Amino acid sequence: MLFLTKSFLVNAQDITIKTNLLYGGIMQAPNVGVEWGLSPKLTLDLWGVYNPFPLGKNGHGASNHKMKHWLVQPELRYWLCESFNGHFFGLHTFYGQYNIGGVRYLGLSDYRRQGNVAGAGFSYGYQWLLSTRWSLEASLGIGYARFNYDVYPCKECGKRIRKENRNYLGPTRAAVSVIYVIK
Repeated sequence: MLFLTKSFLVNAQDITIKTNLLYGGIMQAPNVGVEWGLSPKLTLDLWGVYNPFPLGKNGHGASNHKMKHWLVQPELRYWLCESFNGHFFGLHTFYGQYNIGGVRYLGLSDYRRQGNVAGAGFSYGYQWLLSTRWSLEASLGIGYARFNYDVYPCKECGKRIRKENRNYLGPTRAAVSVIYVIK
């Protein structure tokens, strides 16, 4: 079966679906990715996460713990050997929205922050072939992100206290993914 993608003919085995176990475990958020082969050494990876769930109740019975968010992160990858096998370098961008508060390990226990994030970066990764249909991938990316958000008091979560912006330079992608090859 063939698909026409940006004037490239792509075989069905050049399409994979994946989930990032690292992100799912740390952020407790369901996520999925799809990657298409564009040429023998180029692929396009489109990964996304959506977490509409609150984290639970705090010690006082109130539900002020939240890490609701969604994020989309496309990445163009160049493979050193062949697509879907071995070393690759990537160029990624991302956009998302979040509503986070009461999360002590992120330093967000005093206030709730609601806003968006956008950025871009470079990544390096490696993919191991486990069988004809299964692979394992590890990747790490470094880049820039811009956060724009409103700050609210956690207990009242009503009136906005202030509006803030923050620039970030550092890790923008970390993944240990299980991959299924569509044939």
